[in-house]
Amino acid sequence: MSLFLVQRVLQAVVVIAVVMVLAFLMFRFLGDPIVSILGANSTGIQRDALRAELGLDRPLVLQFADYVWKTLQGNFGISYRLGTPVARVLAERAPATIELATTGMVLALAVGIPAGIYAALKRGRVGSNLALAVSLIGISMPSFFMGLLLIWIFSVKLGWLSSFGRGQVTDLGGWTTSFLTASGIKALIMPAVTISVFQIAMIMRLVRAEMLEVLRMDYIRFAQARGLPGRSVHIHHALRNTLVPVITVAGLQLGSVIAFAVITEQVFQWPGLGLLFLQSVAAADVPVLSAYLILIAVFFVTINLVVDLLYYAIDPRLRATVASGGRA
Repeated sequence: MSLFLVQRVLQAVVVIAVVMVLAFLMFRFLGDPIVSILGANSTGIQRDALRAELGLDRPLVLQFADYVWKTLQGNFGISYRLGTPVARVLAERAPATIELATTGMVLALAVGIPAGIYAALKRGRVGSNLALAVSLIGISMPSFFMGLLLIWIFSVKLGWLSSFGRGQVTDLGGWTTSFLTASGIKALIMPAVTISVFQIAMIMRLVRAEMLEVLRMDYIRFAQARGLPGRSVHIHHALRNTLVPVITVAGLQLGSVIAFAVITEQVFQWPGLGLLFLQSVAAADVPVLSAYLILIAVFFVTINLVVDLLYYAIDPRLRATVASGGRA
C-alpha cells in the first residue's frame, strides 16, 4: 500500500510541475504584463521601473524559481482586471464551482447507477429501451441548450426558479454555501441538472454495459446455480465488480465538471471559477489564467489520487499485483 501511494504521489508531483512550467510560460508569451498593468499610454521609464520592481528584468531561470516559490506559498500575484490578489479571487469563487460540480455528480450517480442496473436487468423491455433512448438524448444535447431550455420552462413560463446568480449564501468560516438558504437551493437546481444530464446518460450506459458483461461471468452462473436469491447475486456479486470502472470514470468526470463547467456557469451567470475564467480571458488577465490552470491541475491529480486509492481498496486483483511487485 505504501509503495502504491508513493508512486501515485510522485506521478502527481510531476504533473503539477509540468503544469507550473506551462503556467509560467503564459506570462512570457501572452503579451507584456507591464503594458497590461500600466496601459498602452505609459512611458518607457515607467515600464522599466515597474519591470525592475516586479523582477521581470532578471534571468528567466531566476524568474521561474521566484514564481515557483511564491506559488507554493499560495501567492499567484495580482489580478490585472480586479487589482486584488489572485488567491483571494479564487478563494471567493471556488466554493460556488465545487458545490455546483459536487451536486451535479451526486445527482448523476444517484440516478445513473440505478437506471443502468435497471436497463441491464430488464434488457429488452419497454422501460429499458425507453431509458436507453432518453440517455441517448442526454448525451447528444449540448449543455447550453439544456440550460436555456430549463430557463425557458422553469423561469420564463412557470416562474418557479431564478434564471441567474447563486441566491442568498451563508458564510461558514470563509466558505460561502448556498445549501442553507431556500433561495440558494432553488438557484442551484437548474445549473446542477444541466451539468448532470450528460453525466447521468454516460454513467447509466456504462453501468448497463458493465453489468451485462459481469452477468455473463462464470462466478455469477455458479452463484445462481447454488440457488442464491437474484437480489443477492445482482447486488452483492455483480454490482461490486460493476462499480470498479464506474468509480474511475466518475472521478475523472468530477474533475472535468469542475474544470469545464464554463458554459453552464456562463448560461446561469453562476459566480464560480468557470465564469471567472471567461471574464479573465476577455480581459487577458494572465495571473488569473495561470492560477486557474494550476488550480484545475491540482483538482485533477487529487481526484485521480483518491480514485486510485478507492480502486486499490475495491479491486483485489490490483492489491495482488502490487503485493507481487508488479506494475499497478
